[in-house]
Amino acid sequence: MNLQESGQMYLETILILSKKNTHVRSIDVCEYMGFSKPSVSRAIGLLKKGEYITVDKDGYISLTDTGRETAQKIYDRHDVLTDFLVSLGVDSEIASADACKIEHHISDESFEAIKKALKK
Repeated sequence: MNLQESGQMYLETILILSKKNTHVRSIDVCEYMGFSKPSVSRAIGLLKKGEYITVDKDGYISLTDTGRETAQKIYDRHDVLTDFLVSLGVDSEIASADACKIEHHISDESFEAIKKALKK
């Protein structure tokens, strides 16, 4: 299953929420992302079908190994891109918002070049 940008955003959100709380539920995702329950429910169903997450009988969401790997990649990209933009003088809130847009589309090659430039 080729994961679209929205699916990546959901996985990243689940990862962020799981770092803050032991249990993550669909309602937590709704509140964090500001999306409706039906939208989140549909996305959760697709992520479950794609084996990126599991949902237990109590409604708690867990990332599978594949889901965690994908979410971590997006999360890392977000952090690095935000830091990069801030280092160029962009306001941190704007940098974070722009990083969110870029993180899903940047090539691995360009991303690695930015990481390398930041280490210098």
